[in-house]
This record gives sequence, C-alpha cells and structure tokens, in this order.
Amino acid sequence: MSGRLVLSAAVAAGLACSVSINGAAAQSRSLYERLGGYHAILAVVDQTIKNVAADRRINRFFAGANIPRLRRMLADQICVASGGPCVYVGRDMKSAHAGMGIRSRHFNALVDDLGRALKTFKVPRPEQRELVALLGPTKRDIVER
Repeated sequence: MSGRLVLSAAVAAGLACSVSINGAAAQSRSLYERLGGYHAILAVVDQTIKNVAADRRINRFFAGANIPRLRRMLADQICVASGGPCVYVGRDMKSAHAGMGIRSRHFNALVDDLGRALKTFKVPRPEQRELVALLGPTKRDIVER
C-alpha cells in the first residue's frame, strides 16, 4: 500500500464524543449517527487501511489497490450498512474478490484490523459489535472455500 492518509484531530475528537452518548437517546439513533457520521467513518477507515498496510497477514492482497478508491468504497459500505445516507456504487463482494484466494484467516485479520481502528477511536463495544455483525455476512462472498 502506498500513500499516507492523515486523520484529522477534529474528526477523531468528534468520533470519540459522538459515541459516548448513553441511555435511550443513543438507542433511538442509527448506528451511522452513533459512529459520528461520514467523517468519523472515514477516520476509522483511514486507520483500518494503515493497520492493513502494516499487517503481514493480509497486506499483499492490497499491494496493487487504488487506495483512494478503496477508502471511498469501504467508507460508503460502512455508511450504508450503518444506516447512513450513502450509496455504495462498487462491485458486489463476490465478483470483487473472486480469484484472490482469500481464506477465513485473511477475512478475520481484516476484521481484527478494523476492530483495532475502532478501539483507537474509543468506539464503545456495543457499536463495535453491531458494525461487525452488519459487515460479517459479506464473509460468505469474500472467502473462497
């Protein structure tokens, strides 16, 4: 992976503040809102990409990737999955990952890298679990048996 993605301190602070809401008001808000909106999601995606770049278990899968496009596609997927106003215009997961030889251990490594990014921004465990539960079903289309 090449290129350096810089996180805005203001975005990071906004993410930390937006997910610290407790009580019924937090439960009535969408996950997208509880994550802090699109800019906060971009911050998590940026950190996830950094984690992946340093992760020898999976970084080879991203060696030739168009990082700005990958960043946008991942953020849009998370936005849509979490109830945000985005539209995902990328390919379906099955065709996008066909022939790459991705195994469960590789998928799990990416989830681990995402989890570390979420922890970096102090996203509460319930929101972390909710997001992973929403994205988890893509595993069947990404992993080749």
